[in-house]
Amino acid sequence: MMSAARRRQVRTRALCAVFALAVVTAAAAQPRVDLVLVDGTVIAVDGRDTVAQAIAIGGATIVAVGTSAEIRALAGADVRVIDLAGKSVMPTLISTHVHPGFQKGVTYVAANYTRETVMNDLDRALYFGISVVQSQGIERGDVLYRIRTEQAAGTLSGAQLLVAGRGIGAPNAGPGAAAYAGIAYEINAEAEARRAVEELAARDVDIVKIWVDDRNGRAASLSPALYRAVIAAAHERDLRVNAHVFYHADAEGLVAAGIDGLVHLVRDLEMSDALVADIVERNVYVNANLSSPRRATQVGTPPWLTSTDPMLRLLTESVAPGELAKMAAVFLQRDPQTAAAARERYATLERSLAKLSAAGAKLVLGADTGVEDHLFGLAEHLELQAMVDAGMTPAQVLVAATSRAAEYLDLDDRGSLVPGKRADLLVLDASPLDDIVNTRRISRLFIAGVEIDRVALRAQIKD
Repeated sequence: MMSAARRRQVRTRALCAVFALAVVTAAAAQPRVDLVLVDGTVIAVDGRDTVAQAIAIGGATIVAVGTSAEIRALAGADVRVIDLAGKSVMPTLISTHVHPGFQKGVTYVAANYTRETVMNDLDRALYFGISVVQSQGIERGDVLYRIRTEQAAGTLSGAQLLVAGRGIGAPNAGPGAAAYAGIAYEINAEAEARRAVEELAARDVDIVKIWVDDRNGRAASLSPALYRAVIAAAHERDLRVNAHVFYHADAEGLVAAGIDGLVHLVRDLEMSDALVADIVERNVYVNANLSSPRRATQVGTPPWLTSTDPMLRLLTESVAPGELAKMAAVFLQRDPQTAAAARERYATLERSLAKLSAAGAKLVLGADTGVEDHLFGLAEHLELQAMVDAGMTPAQVLVAATSRAAEYLDLDDRGSLVPGKRADLLVLDASPLDDIVNTRRISRLFIAGVEIDRVALRAQIKD
């Protein structure tokens, strides 16, 4: 029989083994920490309005968000510590409506559409704090597909590009500018609609784009039977469908047909309460897309082209002087009466946005980025301001530009600063919760936990 002393010895050894195993298990469970940012304002955009002081990152992933004391406690001797000194941190922006590759300096023509100009747009987007862009259907050939593949392999820089391939519309009803001629699928029958979707699915597009309206009388509208055929064929293949829309009646039909996103607000009427309610009930995502039509309302030098706005510095650092001068000249030459009429139309858009926001619609950042002189980076930051000016709070706009945009694009690993998400974050000199213009005061940028050399990135932008 084992003596009491022997039994105590065995129990002690067993307890020590259990304790040692617990220590090893805890160490294994504790994610490694490589970098901490402390003593700032961390805007998590996590659905709970969390605002913390510090954040810890391990590899490409967020490990913890909390007080500076809590985060410092996770930092070993070899961990890099960045004192934010009161600066703010937020997720990088995600832009869901872009058209890369057509602007080169002061020209905007089809011949500009090359790998170089697309990469220029993606690099400028990243320089302005935008980590992901969704192209919306104005795509020629294989250029964007090849870039997407190289980015996925980790061999190419710039904002991450998502691809829609060629959009779909009625004959002559696709994208409007001369530079876009001949790009869209032009369909007249349901069988053609299904074939277009099949081809897009075979290319593994990230989304399907359709143009529905008559393009101001230039063409026939895409009929309900045809857009329903596109939506059904896409949904059978787990693809979402976005619609370019102008008329209220078209929006009503599209929402009823199961459209996933409207990439413009209705522009012939203020959106009705019934349409807004249907959008909310059916979880349709909506681009406000205010910043492009807002340009037509402005006469004289807009504030963002003056030295008091941080936008001018970003533009001066990344845009050629001739292009800036061209942009400024448009505002100086605009007829005041024409601008006044545009302001009346624009007010309708603002009222619709206010209704959607108040009803809890899923608004996401989309600015028609890349149309002429509506440059990558510039467009997104102007869009944030336009959304606030239309009545949304800065906090609501940050959700639209980060976590909800990620949700819409099925990017489950990013868009908010919570443990387990990808460490894509912007460090700003001041809080955008106080003034949305502060998203332009970029101090540092991290993608997948790695700080981007913004000076080197700026040097890559050839414009």
